[in-house]
Amino acid sequence: MQDPAHPGTIDVFIGVDVGKGHHDAVALDRAGKRLLDRALPNGEAQLKMLVEELRSHGTLLFVVDQPASIGTRPIAVARAEGIAVAYLPGLAMRRIADLYAGEAKTDARDAAIIAEVARSMPHALRTLRLADDALAELMLLCGFDDDLVAQITPVSDRLRGLLTQIHPALKRILGPTLDHPAVLDLLQRYPTPAALAAVDRQRLVTRLKKHASRMAARLAEGICQALSEQRVVVPGTEAV
Repeated sequence: MQDPAHPGTIDVFIGVDVGKGHHDAVALDRAGKRLLDRALPNGEAQLKMLVEELRSHGTLLFVVDQPASIGTRPIAVARAEGIAVAYLPGLAMRRIADLYAGEAKTDARDAAIIAEVARSMPHALRTLRLADDALAELMLLCGFDDDLVAQITPVSDRLRGLLTQIHPALKRILGPTLDHPAVLDLLQRYPTPAALAAVDRQRLVTRLKKHASRMAARLAEGICQALSEQRVVVPGTEAV
């Protein structure tokens, strides 16, 4: 397999803007002549046909705009066909696309830009090495973790909003540490102000010490003080 870092060994530069439903592909030769400009259904057979169609022009380089997620299968197909693979990082793609101001952004246009960058600015590309199964699994797990992290903030904000709605004083105490395991455990065990109020301070300390030994006493004192500041029960509290 040729190294895409050496453009002199490449005869055809295939730029692919990957998508969920279809991929847009543009192929250029060394002189910049457009050999192919086509939208492809997101299928293995279509990608293999594309490769076979271009093989007669020489050594191929397959370049995508994203190597993970929806880009993984096109890359796998290209590798299975023995083609060198690279990708154009998103930041570089955006900066270079700005040079084409005045043209409406389309997937076909992006594919053309990727192909042209691969042909004329190979230093902007990043080589994609063949990942083993362990690395592929780690990448998948990291992506899942990223998704979970992205969900934490809106969920925490929602909980703080609900606490503000039913008991502002309690939110003032629990809000800053709402993500702490000790606070989450406490709210799972005593999910309403009334339930918390029914527990004496020492039991609160004991419960909190399971996950937060240092701040248990201070937090329990704050909770008791907050509960004493509001006697009225806001409608909908139980549902919240």
